[in-house]
Amino acid sequence: MSKNNNVLIYVIISSALIMAIGFVVAANQIKPTMSDEELGKKIDQGIEKYIQKQMQAQEAQRNQAEQDQLGNVKPVSKTNDHIFGNKDADISLIEYSDFECPFCKTFHPIAKQIIDNYGGKVNWVYRHYPLGFHQNARKEAEASECANELGGNDKFWEYTNKIYERTTSNGTGFALDQLVPLAKELGLNEEKFKACLDSGKYADHIQQDMSEGSAAGVSGTPGNIVINNKTGKAVLKSGALPFETFKAIIDQL
Repeated sequence: MSKNNNVLIYVIISSALIMAIGFVVAANQIKPTMSDEELGKKIDQGIEKYIQKQMQAQEAQRNQAEQDQLGNVKPVSKTNDHIFGNKDADISLIEYSDFECPFCKTFHPIAKQIIDNYGGKVNWVYRHYPLGFHQNARKEAEASECANELGGNDKFWEYTNKIYERTTSNGTGFALDQLVPLAKELGLNEEKFKACLDSGKYADHIQQDMSEGSAAGVSGTPGNIVINNKTGKAVLKSGALPFETFKAIIDQL
């Protein structure tokens, strides 16, 4: 539980106790109509109801704040986004991801399962969110963009799939000196790929993805946003959650 949540619960309970004390004082000022035991039960029930209402109100505020942020999610672009599956799909699974995140590695085949299961109704959009404590992740993200530049969307996904297949995650799971050899292995021009990677030309693009993800409520990886491209309705679900979780969301959108 976060420090902020602990403070919130402390405030709620303190308020409930103050309310209870007021109730006891008021009860003592009138002619008693119940026993001490009955009065104690009433006070306990009142405190419990008060806490429940306050927690529900806080949850509603958090949900509203999340929906407000989801209004900032960048619309899916058929020309600029990395899309796996039907580009005209009604629903998109937008994943903000980190090549060195172990949870992203776990989620990668789950995302593919989602696309395969829906037969063109859902596509998968990959956006970058390399975490600062994963040393190699940002350069790996740049490398995937170089693969896209030289070989298009298909090569982007081939390159991305291979990194997730081979990395052991947690920061340096895929060695940076293997980025160029992997490009060569996949049939990309080795010299042009190395020049692209060394230039750092996609560093700003990676940062832009991260900024846009944060604006939409993403704070960790994989940060998954399921969005109905027609209505704009969206749901944020972070983590390597199971297929069934996303199926329930997609079926409601």
